[in-house]
Amino acid sequence: MAGAPRRVGRSVIRAFADGGGPALRGVLNTAGRLWATLDGLVNDRPIRVAVTGLSRSGKTVFLTSLIANLLAMGTGRPTLPALRARIDLGGKERLRNIRLVPARASTTPRFDYPGKLADMAAPQPQWPARTEDLAEIELELEIRSGNGILGQIRTLTGTPRLRLELLDYPGEWLLDLPLLNQTHLKWSAETLARLREKPRADAAAEFLAFIAHIDPSRAADDALIQRGHRLYKAALERCRSEHGLRYLQPGRFLTMGARNDAPFMWFFPADNLPASPASGSIADLLNARFEAYKTDMRANFFDTHFRAFDRQIVLVDTLGALHAGRAAYEDTEHAIADIAACLAGESPILPRFLGGAGIERVAFVATKADHVPELHRDNLRALMRDMVHLAATHGPGGSDTVSYHAAASVVSTTDGWADQPDGHREPVVWGRKIGEAQARPYRVGNVPITRPPESFWSGRYFELPSFTPPAIDPHGANGIPHLGLDRILADLIGDRL
Repeated sequence: MAGAPRRVGRSVIRAFADGGGPALRGVLNTAGRLWATLDGLVNDRPIRVAVTGLSRSGKTVFLTSLIANLLAMGTGRPTLPALRARIDLGGKERLRNIRLVPARASTTPRFDYPGKLADMAAPQPQWPARTEDLAEIELELEIRSGNGILGQIRTLTGTPRLRLELLDYPGEWLLDLPLLNQTHLKWSAETLARLREKPRADAAAEFLAFIAHIDPSRAADDALIQRGHRLYKAALERCRSEHGLRYLQPGRFLTMGARNDAPFMWFFPADNLPASPASGSIADLLNARFEAYKTDMRANFFDTHFRAFDRQIVLVDTLGALHAGRAAYEDTEHAIADIAACLAGESPILPRFLGGAGIERVAFVATKADHVPELHRDNLRALMRDMVHLAATHGPGGSDTVSYHAAASVVSTTDGWADQPDGHREPVVWGRKIGEAQARPYRVGNVPITRPPESFWSGRYFELPSFTPPAIDPHGANGIPHLGLDRILADLIGDRL
C-alpha cells in the first residue's frame, strides 16, 4: 500500500525512541517531525475552488450534491463516473478514500453540509435557503501516485492527498468589481439611468419619488439617509423578485451577510450631486459611506478570498432568465458577461487592487438541466456559452481553461414522450410539481442556442415548474442523482489529479 512506507518509518522511529535515552528520543522525535513535514510538502496538494452564481442559480444545492457524491465515490459508489475515469486514467485504480476535513481555526463560516442534506432528505423535502454570505468546507482525496520520479517519491513518503477547498459566495458580489473603480457621483448617474428604464422604473417608483425631493447639499440627516437606503434596497429586491433582473448594485444590498446593519452600508444613488460636496452635507456622507463600502469589500473579500481562488464555478439559471422575459434575460446576460470579464482578468480593478486574478480554470454551468429533455440539453449548453461570450474569446489563459456545461445538481424528472393534438410525439420531462401528488409531462419550451430573436418574446409559452426533490438517502451513502457534476469536476480539476 502507498501509505506503508510512512507507517513503517514512524513505527521504527517509535521503537528506537522507546528503547533509548532522552537524547536518542529527542533526535528521533525530531526525525519524526521532519518526516511528517516532508510528507506534507510532497503529498498535500491544495486546490481552492470557488462556487458562485446569481440568486436562484442553485449554489447551495450544487455544493450539497457535489459533496454527497464525492463522499459516496470515496466508498466505491459509481456516482461521478467521468471524474473517476480521470483519476484512474490508464486503467489503474488510484482512488483510496475521500473524507470531510474537520473545520480549521477559520473566521469564515463552515458550509452546513449535514443540515442542507437533512433539508433535502426530509420526509417533506425542501430546497435549502439561498446563499447570503461566505461559507467554506474542505474534502481530502487520497489518490495513489502514478508512475515517474515524483510518483515514486510520494510513494516513499506517504499517500498523495488532494485537499479540495470549496468556498461558497454570492455571485452578486462580483458585480461590485466595476463599482470599485467608480466615484459615488459616477455610480449614481449610471445607476439612476438604468433605474429610470422599464421595468426597473416600476419597481423603484417609491425610491425615485423620494430622491426627487432630496437636496444633497443640505446638512446630513441620518434618519433621512437611512430611509433612502431602505427604499433603494427594497427597489433592488423588487427588481429581482418581481422582474427577474440580475444586474443590481451593490451586490451586498441583496446578500447582506453578517454585517447588514453597519452604518457604512447606509447609502444610495442620488441626483444633483456636487463634484466637491461640502463637509457634513448629505452628499458628503453618502460619498464617505460609498468609499467605506468599497474599502470593506476589498479588505474582506476581493483582497483576501477572491485573489486566493485557483478554480471558479459560475452557476447560471439560464432557463429562469428565459422564463422571466426579455428584460430579465438581457439583464442576466449583462451580469454574466461582466462576471466573465472579471474572471478573465480584464477588469481594471484586478491589477490595481488584487495583484491580478489567479484563477486558472473557470466552468460556466447552466443549471436545472433536468427541466428540459436530453435532446435539448446541448442547446442549453450552447446558450450558456453564448451568454458568456467575453469568456469564450478572452478566457483566463485560453479556450482550454474555460468550459461550458448544462447540469442538474439534483435530478427531479425523467425523460419521456408525449402525444400532441396533431398526432406527433414530442420529448418531454415527467416531474411532480411542488404541492401536487402526481407526476405529469412538461414541455418547458424551445431552448435557443444563441440570444433569442425578437419573435421569441412575442408569447409567454416558456414554462418553468418547480419540481419536488426525489427521495434522497439522509446519510448520503449512495450519493444524489445528478446530471453532469462529474464532467464539471473532471474539466475543472482533472489536471491536478
